Amino acid sequence: MKNNLVLTGFMGTGKSSAGRIIARLLGIRFVDVDHEIESRQGIPIAEIFEKHGEEYFRSIETSAILELSSESPAVISTGGGVVLKDDNVEILRRNGVIVCLTADPQVIYDRVSSSSSRPLLNSGDLKSKINDILTYREPFYIKADIIIDTSSKTPLETAEEVIKRFKEFCS
Repeated sequence: MKNNLVLTGFMGTGKSSAGRIIARLLGIRFVDVDHEIESRQGIPIAEIFEKHGEEYFRSIETSAILELSSESPAVISTGGGVVLKDDNVEILRRNGVIVCLTADPQVIYDRVSSSSSRPLLNSGDLKSKINDILTYREPFYIKADIIIDTSSKTPLETAEEVIKRFKEFCS
């Protein structure tokens, strides 16, 4: 049986907020991969990108998920780009069910537009950037075991639907 519930999806879809609620409701550990990386590196993700580049970040991300996904059961909230590497998806799927949270681009814009901690969105037109990245990543996101649109859901509603669908998937 797969013991981890893995949340993937674009930034602003509710992975962290719903993930904390899911973990609390299931009585299991919550792990935010980006927060773990920041803690281990001693600097924010945006600074890792700025100082070392995306390739370096993706390599430490893979190392982190390899370690974190072996400790189960857990709700694991991943960074939005984790699915871009097949190795990451394979590692997460070994002991987990992958749930992709999605949202309408306008909803994502509304949720992330005031944040300065999103390194991939720090330049150019934010709406165009969101659309471009979503279009590029969609083929990766749709490989998830479960896909849930969070556009009109609160974090609690998202959490409840994730748990319901996770239990159905596992039975």
